Amino acid sequence: MRKRITMIMALALLGVTGVYAQSAYDAANIAREDLNGTARFVGMGGAMSALGGDITTMGTNPAGIGIYRSNDAMVSFGYSLTGTEADFAGNTFEREKGRWSLDNIGFVLANKFSNISPLRYVNFGFNYKKSKSFYRNMTMQGLLGRAGNGQYISQVNLMAQQATFAAENVYYNYNEYINFESPNIFYDEEVGWLGALGYLGGLTEKDVTSADYDIYYPLVPSEVDGYFRSQERGGIDEYDFNVAFNISDRFYLGATVGIHDVDYNKYTLWDEIVLNGDNESVEYALESYNWIKGTGFDMKFGLIFRPIETSPLRIGLSLHTPVFYKLTYTTGALLKSDGLEVNTQKYLDGGDMERDFRLQTPWVFNASLGYTLGNYFALGAEYEFENYSAMKFKDVDGYEMGFETEEVKHTLRGVNTFRLGAEFKPVPAFAFRVGYNFSSAAYKSDAFKDIAVNSINTDTEYSNDKSRNTFTLGIGYRGTVVYADLAYKYDTYKSDFYPFYDADLMATQVTNTRSQVLFTLGFRY
Repeated sequence: MRKRITMIMALALLGVTGVYAQSAYDAANIAREDLNGTARFVGMGGAMSALGGDITTMGTNPAGIGIYRSNDAMVSFGYSLTGTEADFAGNTFEREKGRWSLDNIGFVLANKFSNISPLRYVNFGFNYKKSKSFYRNMTMQGLLGRAGNGQYISQVNLMAQQATFAAENVYYNYNEYINFESPNIFYDEEVGWLGALGYLGGLTEKDVTSADYDIYYPLVPSEVDGYFRSQERGGIDEYDFNVAFNISDRFYLGATVGIHDVDYNKYTLWDEIVLNGDNESVEYALESYNWIKGTGFDMKFGLIFRPIETSPLRIGLSLHTPVFYKLTYTTGALLKSDGLEVNTQKYLDGGDMERDFRLQTPWVFNASLGYTLGNYFALGAEYEFENYSAMKFKDVDGYEMGFETEEVKHTLRGVNTFRLGAEFKPVPAFAFRVGYNFSSAAYKSDAFKDIAVNSINTDTEYSNDKSRNTFTLGIGYRGTVVYADLAYKYDTYKSDFYPFYDADLMATQVTNTRSQVLFTLGFRY
């Protein structure tokens, strides 16, 4: 416990040099992609990086487009149903969110170069896909209990801690005191919004007897009944531009430039009810509104080769650079407490606070195998590694943001992903497909969301996702020109959810699921 508290203090003190908003949890949420693309690609679990011959592979192994010998154009539509089941101390809540989507559209232009020279084809491709869906709802509720020191567990404790740390930093750095009642308090780069909201909402009180800096105490007279609700919306769109080469029908090379467009928004409500000494209920509610928008780019390089010329075995290797994002974080908050109302929009000229930043996601390393038996069976397998702890936050001028990058190192770790897929054609025109994915957890077992003493974050919740499993099925039809594919995907993973950090707060056990049906219609000519 002492080591954990020391780390919290160290990270908090790092936050006094600037205003902070983003977290390692935002970074991981943006960096982690969904399995999506054509229905054939999804039906085989995405394990096509060595097999190639599918438009979606330009986003996994760009050399896969070099397999093409004819032009291709397609479009994919889908319907998904995302569900959460949250269990806190026996209180269970289930939430679902369904939506239709345009998941994939693209084309490949195959250009025969020569029958004699080693360079046989030079192919070009474009593909749009929905690489990430953020649509998700969640609810939890229950009595939070007491900490080991006898104090009642409450988000108000965090508010008091934030205010006290800020007051300490300001006093020792500037020999000044913080005035939380100032009309410019939410512009003060030394003060965190949680601390200001707690004091203005009457949830904390100042100890005026302190000889040095002000100390703030939480007003939590009895056990707390907490209620949480969240709504997440938006997604990440990816636009890939590809060139690929066929050399001697044995070696395939490819490169892809990707443009990524982020549009993510989240609403959270945290509500606490306590009973005071007269058995009268005391309640406050904190609403947080957050948006992350922006664009980024990356490059992908791939190779596929047959080690033995006459063998159907293919080996694939690919490398993805980090996605270099330029993003804008926008936030606002509203706190209501016993007739008091504190709305940050009333304090800010523009209504909300904006912070521009840069995010560098992990490098991606992929190795794959593909094997075919005639024209009736194909098998794909691949391994992928991403070191999430190496992600970096930077400011608009390109300088590394120490607090956020340090939080990433303490919170995240490397992710290993395994994919398997198979396709069987009982007759040339029809195919049956099956696939499976496993991804290890991106979060360390003791990860938590640390909030700098001068952060504008008011959404204190965080979720430590565990390993993920994805199961897929698919069928397909191939005509002379037209083809059609249908796939079903089922994702599932568990999470430990916390509405805020407290070492003694019990985790909410969350089961996350997502079912998706994809339909692809295409033309090869």
